[in-house]
Amino acid sequence: MAKMRKGAGQTALITGGSGGIGLELARCFAKDGYNLVLVARSADALVGHAAALATEFSIKCEAMSLDLSRVGVGAELVKTLDARNLAIDVLVNNAGYGTSGAFAESELANQLAMMDLNMRTLVELTGLLLPRMIKARRGGIINVGSTGSFQPVPLEAVYCASKAFVLSFSEAVWDETRGTGVTVTCLCPGPTATGFAVRAGVTTTPMFRNGDAMAARRVAEIGYRAFCRRKRLKVAGLANALNATSSRFAPRGMVLKIARRIVSPRP
Repeated sequence: MAKMRKGAGQTALITGGSGGIGLELARCFAKDGYNLVLVARSADALVGHAAALATEFSIKCEAMSLDLSRVGVGAELVKTLDARNLAIDVLVNNAGYGTSGAFAESELANQLAMMDLNMRTLVELTGLLLPRMIKARRGGIINVGSTGSFQPVPLEAVYCASKAFVLSFSEAVWDETRGTGVTVTCLCPGPTATGFAVRAGVTTTPMFRNGDAMAARRVAEIGYRAFCRRKRLKVAGLANALNATSSRFAPRGMVLKIARRIVSPRP
């Protein structure tokens, strides 16, 4: 008799599931038998990946194309899920983006949209789905933060502030849900080989140009294992974890100076 996979009969909702860490997390869940709902803007890529995952892992995989930076889109998404009788057992808040450059010289609308995606939609989906998980006494949430969650970063001021919010929010809700059967994990990757660097305009910075970016699949596997072990926080990679820890104890002026150097473009 075939052994039942631990995710059988459960469904994971993954935002930003059309590529990078989100797609690789989808693969981790699918391998364990979870059905999937993948949400992202890029409809064509999303549909293709959903079909491939469904075939490879013998699961059900829905694809929903939505701009998750729109105010109120979380409620819209949950309403659609309810209409399709799709109960969500695990929420993966992975969708997000960053920008680079001095805040005063940036496009304000873009910064505000980034805040809506990185924070508002994450909180909205958590607020709508977490009470259901608690009522069912099972399930969990993975929120994707960043090594930028641990310190202010000049030239990425809003992005790293938004990820600091994700970390603080996740740890607080992790504590609030102890004993409920629900777990919350904040996964904090460092530089990762995804499309993030191109969109953020940081491909020529030291953190990406030296070839040290971690593979998205490796980051996802680390995060998934941490979630399965009910870990509150997981920084992907030993060097990243050491850097995140040291930034908490170093003088703030030194932290700012080092952070600026790491994210400053080089010719």
